Amino acid sequence: MTTQNINAAATENLALVSLWRKKYVTPFSTYLRLERGLSPNTLDAYLHDVEKLMLFLAEEETEPTDVTLDKLHCFAAGLHEIGLDPRTHARILSGVRAFYKFLLLTDQIETDPSRLLSSPKIGTHLPEVLSVEEIDMIVNSVRLDTKEGHRNKAIIEVLYGCGLRVSELTNLKISDLYLDEGFIKVTGKGSKERLVPISPKAVKELNLYFSDRQQWNIPPEYRDYVFITVNRHTKNIGRIMVFHIIKKLCEVAGIKKNVSPHTLRHSFATHLLEGGANLRAIQAMLGHESIVTTELYTHLDNSRLREEILLHHPRNMK
Repeated sequence: MTTQNINAAATENLALVSLWRKKYVTPFSTYLRLERGLSPNTLDAYLHDVEKLMLFLAEEETEPTDVTLDKLHCFAAGLHEIGLDPRTHARILSGVRAFYKFLLLTDQIETDPSRLLSSPKIGTHLPEVLSVEEIDMIVNSVRLDTKEGHRNKAIIEVLYGCGLRVSELTNLKISDLYLDEGFIKVTGKGSKERLVPISPKAVKELNLYFSDRQQWNIPPEYRDYVFITVNRHTKNIGRIMVFHIIKKLCEVAGIKKNVSPHTLRHSFATHLLEGGANLRAIQAMLGHESIVTTELYTHLDNSRLREEILLHHPRNMK
């Protein structure tokens, strides 16, 4: 095929993808946003995944509603051939399955060709977990003589003490705090709300921070957000800034582990489990729909597991 023919084919494919985007992807996006209540990040990931499928189908000259399982297997094989890691591969296929469930739901197809589409095996990934001593080292590395000192200390205590996702922290509102009752209302994935207990230590740090922020000039539209930036563009704090704060505090504390806001959430769950908390209770506090997710999120080291077996197994009890 000549260069001219290749360019013509590529142009034709892009035109076809543009047509399919209006016909299929835009309604799918609306469905995910309004019906499923997905977060912007998850929504973008799903749409990018379907876009990859559209490009593949354009090259195959196959209408999305005419796809077979064999065709989807060819698409999945292509993902493997370009060297995608299993986790990314599985995520893309998850987006494809969601797309075909939408087409089935809206009567655009009679059977779901992705129903038997299998994902690559993914090994259980256990994130870094901090010890209680390391958490204390991070908290103690906060400089309280700075404008943002008490804010940063409160961020660590709330992330660790309540097991929040970073997006839940950045969107937390003052109107969601019930500090006298010892609870906060958290809006998690899919706009689902849950009540999470908050420790007296976190409450104390929040009150110290609120005392400081009374001196800040906060625009009316951001006054209900709990955590506010201290630079000239005052607004609710962002995810990237929270990552940066934690990384900096870990450097000062001399902690070499790869620590992120997620690490504090995982440490929260792990310490609860090791302290004897019920897995269902941890599931509720983390906001997981499935107990399986919570089981992957938490773990016991071998010494702790051996201690539990020796303590509770009937063959070891006197």
